[in-house]
Amino acid sequence: MNERKIFHNTEMARLDQALAKLLGESRNQVEALVRGGNVWVDGEKSSKGGVKLKGGERIEVEIPLLRENPAMEVEFEVEILHEEEHFMVLNKPSGVVVHGAPSVKEATLVDWLKKKGISLSTLNGEERHGIVHRLDKETSGAIVIAKSNEAHRRLSLQLQEKSMGRYYLAIIDHPLKEDQRVECYLGRHPHHRLKIAKVPVGRYAKSAFVKLEESIDGSKELIAAKLFTGRTHQIRAHLELLGRHILHDELYGYRGTSEGRIFLHAYGLYFDHPMTGESMFFKAPLFEDMIGYLQQNFPSERLHETLLPDAIVERFSALG
Repeated sequence: MNERKIFHNTEMARLDQALAKLLGESRNQVEALVRGGNVWVDGEKSSKGGVKLKGGERIEVEIPLLRENPAMEVEFEVEILHEEEHFMVLNKPSGVVVHGAPSVKEATLVDWLKKKGISLSTLNGEERHGIVHRLDKETSGAIVIAKSNEAHRRLSLQLQEKSMGRYYLAIIDHPLKEDQRVECYLGRHPHHRLKIAKVPVGRYAKSAFVKLEESIDGSKELIAAKLFTGRTHQIRAHLELLGRHILHDELYGYRGTSEGRIFLHAYGLYFDHPMTGESMFFKAPLFEDMIGYLQQNFPSERLHETLLPDAIVERFSALG
C-alpha cells in the first residue's frame, strides 16, 4: 500500500521548492513525484511543480511503492577510485551505459550497483541507485554515486548550482587554433534524431577547450574540456561547431580510420564532501587504449607533465 503524507505549507514558494524542503529531497525527485500525479494541493491534484503557493495550503503526497526490476547479468568490472559511507567515485569504462532505457538491452552501471547492493529509497516508485550525473555510453571516466539519500540530495544540489564539475580529456582530428569557449543553444538535430546540434531555440550550453599537446606529426591534438552546463553530447556537438571531431566519433563527423571507441574521458571530478563540505578532487586514470594511442603518437617525454591535473586546472583559470 502506498504511503500518504500530509503537510501544511507556511511559506510563499513554488510547489516543487516547498515540497523539496518539506520532504528533504532533491528538486528532481520532487518534480518526478508531481508529474506522476502523486501530489494534491487543498484537495486538487497538481501536475505542475511551478504552481505558486501563497502559504496556508494543505499538501498531500502519496509515495508509491518501489517497483524493482531484476538486475541483468554483469560481465564487466568497474574500478572504485574512492568509497566511504555516503558516496563512492568510480572510473566508468567506455561501452557501459549508466542507466537503463527501453532501447538498452545490455547490463548497465545500475546493474553493477545492484550487484554491489547500492540502492536508495525513491519518491516516485522508480529504482534509483545513487546516480547523481551521467556519462555517455562511449565516454569513460569519473562518476560519483551517492550511497545515502541525504548524500544524493546534497550532491544533486551541487550539480544544479555548478559547484560540482568535471574536466575531460579528448583526442581530436585537427589541432585547435587557440584555447576558447563555445556558447550556444543545443537541441535535437532537425534531420538526425541521434545527434545534438546548435539550434535557434533550445537549452543553453557553454564549454571551454584548452590545447594540451599536438601529435608528433601535427595532425592530432590532445585537448582538455570543461563544461559549464551539462547537456547531452555537449562536448561532441561543440567541437563539431569548431570543425573538430573526437577520434572515432563518426556520429559527429570523424572521417578517419575508426578501429576503436571514442577517445573522450572524464579525467577530473570535483565537488564538496556531501556531509562535511570539504573540497574534493578525484582523478580517473586513462584506460589502456587511450594511453596506448597517446604513447605511440604523442611526445612521450612530455605526457606526464601534460596530464598533471593541477596544470590542466590552471590552464582553464588562465582562460577565464
